[in-house]
Amino acid sequence: MTADPRYIVGIDLGTTNCAVAYIDTARSSEVLHFPIPQVSREAAVSAHPTLPSFLYLPGPHDLPEGSLSLPWEREPAFAVGQFARVQGARIPGRLVSSAKSWLCHAEVDRQAAILPWDGLSEVQKISPVEAASRYLLHLRQAWLHEMGKAHPLEEQHIILTVPASFDEVARELTVEAAGRAGLSQLTLLEEPQAALYAWLVAHSDSWQTQLKPGDVILVCDVGGGTTDLSLMTVTPGRNQLGLERVAVGDHLLEQPAGEIVAGVDSLQRQFFRSADQRIQHAFVRSGRHLGKKVRGDLENRPVIDLLENPLPCVQQSPCH
Repeated sequence: MTADPRYIVGIDLGTTNCAVAYIDTARSSEVLHFPIPQVSREAAVSAHPTLPSFLYLPGPHDLPEGSLSLPWEREPAFAVGQFARVQGARIPGRLVSSAKSWLCHAEVDRQAAILPWDGLSEVQKISPVEAASRYLLHLRQAWLHEMGKAHPLEEQHIILTVPASFDEVARELTVEAAGRAGLSQLTLLEEPQAALYAWLVAHSDSWQTQLKPGDVILVCDVGGGTTDLSLMTVTPGRNQLGLERVAVGDHLLEQPAGEIVAGVDSLQRQFFRSADQRIQHAFVRSGRHLGKKVRGDLENRPVIDLLENPLPCVQQSPCH
């Protein structure tokens, strides 16, 4: 990192989506969003607000030549982002997902090539650390492509968020993944703490009067694949109030029935399972058949996306 970097860059390495925001210190203190170029469909690149945290490991005959081409690499050996999620729904045995949750899974060797967990026998698996590194590498290359060689990402002031519930090993592995991607100088910030900082900035004129010493703040960060809880207490100060984190929740929440609920993804799977039978019965009564591909699309697409953009075959015509 240079002595006086121009940009302050925040990276959310999410379980389901990654996002990047930045401040251009040469112009203002405004927080700007960084649209992320990525393969959105075969042989097509476009910028999106987030980079879905999905990694597709293609087989030798899965896709036509040039399908995964990026502006900075003609024939990548893998795909991440929008198209990786779509193609992975078609061939799940080649899809890596939830790498961030695997980083904090103490029951497995997080440095070992274990992903995709239910991968096809011919797939060359990768470790959770390597998967996280490839997402960060894509972000670094996308930044270079958009912002130019004069301000490479590795020379900026980078803040990388992690769950408060990450243990020391998971944090060290996150730093290692960033290092593999060429981002060796960065600051880790707990995600609930980042959310609280954002609230403080939004209420900079009033939070000192809204809170008083002894107040307790519960920050609930329910992400795509991680539920993160932090308890903050308000402390007195000489000139202004202070904030201290006093407790964090477990990385995963377990329901009484024993099912692990890690975030919105888990809720989506529960939603799909509960809706699946009703959907199939409706199709049977109408004399139609809900094919495996459509069921895969249902399960792999975000619930909010399904509500806003129903599958054409569900709203219009039979699926076979």
